[in-house]
Amino acid sequence: MKGKNEVSDEAARRRTFAVISHPDAGKSTITEALAVQAAAISSAGAVHGKGDRAGVTSDWMEMERSRGISITSSVLRFDYEGALLNLLDTPGHADFSEDTYRVLSAVDGAVMLLDSAKGLEAQTLKLFDVCKHGDVPILTFVNKWDRPGREPLELLDEIEQRIGLHAAPLNWPVGVAGDFRGLISRADGSFTKFVPQPNGKAALAVTMTSEQAAAELGDVWETAMEELTLLTEIGAELDHEAFTGGISTPVLFGAALPQFGVSALLDALKTYAPPPADRRTEAGGTRPVDAPFSGQVFKVQAGMDKAHRDSLAFIRVCSGKFERGMTLTMGSTGRGLVTKHAQTVFGRDRTTVDTAFPGDVIGLPNTHGLTVGESLFDGPSVTFPPIPAFAPEHFMVCRAKDVGRYKQFRRGIEQLDSEGAVQVLRSDIRGDQAPVLAAVGPLQFEVVAHRMEHEFNSPVVLTTIDFNECRVTDAESGAALAKMRGVEVFTRSLNGDLIALFQDKWRLRAIEREFPDLTIEQMLAAGQY
Repeated sequence: MKGKNEVSDEAARRRTFAVISHPDAGKSTITEALAVQAAAISSAGAVHGKGDRAGVTSDWMEMERSRGISITSSVLRFDYEGALLNLLDTPGHADFSEDTYRVLSAVDGAVMLLDSAKGLEAQTLKLFDVCKHGDVPILTFVNKWDRPGREPLELLDEIEQRIGLHAAPLNWPVGVAGDFRGLISRADGSFTKFVPQPNGKAALAVTMTSEQAAAELGDVWETAMEELTLLTEIGAELDHEAFTGGISTPVLFGAALPQFGVSALLDALKTYAPPPADRRTEAGGTRPVDAPFSGQVFKVQAGMDKAHRDSLAFIRVCSGKFERGMTLTMGSTGRGLVTKHAQTVFGRDRTTVDTAFPGDVIGLPNTHGLTVGESLFDGPSVTFPPIPAFAPEHFMVCRAKDVGRYKQFRRGIEQLDSEGAVQVLRSDIRGDQAPVLAAVGPLQFEVVAHRMEHEFNSPVVLTTIDFNECRVTDAESGAALAKMRGVEVFTRSLNGDLIALFQDKWRLRAIEREFPDLTIEQMLAAGQY
């Protein structure tokens, strides 16, 4: 039983979570601040905002560094006071919501980051819906309290009214947003004074007694005390069962850029975030955490290491103990997969990993045939629910600028397709030299063009195609649709689905009315979870 006890003990100390937010809420900054506070890195790269983000550990793609946005997901793993934290950073831009969806399928909890001035924004609301759909409990961190913003009680009310979560503050700000004086811990009443430092340095955290704080802060302190009394009266207390059940959210206040209040977030993650649990299977049962090894691919990424030009499959360990060199079975094909080159990832940096446990993320390089959603196992077979692709809303034809580089062109398109960076649609009419690329957001096409040129040495030409509605069909209905005006039928390379593109919604509706027996099925949309 030693093996099972080891797996259970190791799983119990792991916290695997993602950070979700609207663009510009400070997601990459809080990601790095967490790593700094846990002493995983010496200093954050985003100390001066977007104009000077060249060193952001979790943003490794060249486009991310130049634009100052996150457009891929990455993994940061670090120890904190006996807990092992696996932080999965996610793209902040809405055009890459598919990648975020995949990451959220691999975590046990999430940190919802709010801008103190803006509160709940559109992308945050969509990502909350993803978490709710996947039963992912949420901690909330109200960021940028050192800048002008809204009243804290107003923000709590917005959380309850707009997303239906009972807000339970773990700490409370003294001073309004933009005139930040410090934080009171509701657990023990201690006060930590906020002392900003020049030149982007981390703020000083000075511990004071309540008597000292009252004497120094006067009316500001009294206002905070009155607000705390009100919170107690209205029952804004944390119930752990309500949190894990998706009914309540612990709320913390702070400022990620000067790294103030971040240690309290780390403490909350260690204390309240759920450890890995038994994983649901496609058959409707569960795979116990202490069962033999199993995992699921949630991301495939190339271009992380220019020296090797390899691809890496990210695998969430769902059960059991992983040992480097073990041979795993692929659920879709039954083929064996040797894992002697298994790695652990920290941003773009990689090191060999010998063992891993539930909640961990391991990387397998150059594992051709592994795609997003693939189940891997040792011992009894298991298949986890597939990770769905979103309905694309933008379509472009892709061709190589230089026909002499067709081999590089084909290899690049196949790699981007396997990653899910873009959906590739093919047809006999257009041939492999002019596939149609389908994307949730137009920025995905920019990433494709950039990567095709710089990673695969095959610049491409992208041209628009006159379709804007997409549906799934079957072979019989697809054959009929292909003969109709304003319709074109493709095969989606990644999973073999037949995809019908329609000229516009009016043409689609006309065909649905005239031919009600045809199979024309709606796909999962980026805003529908």
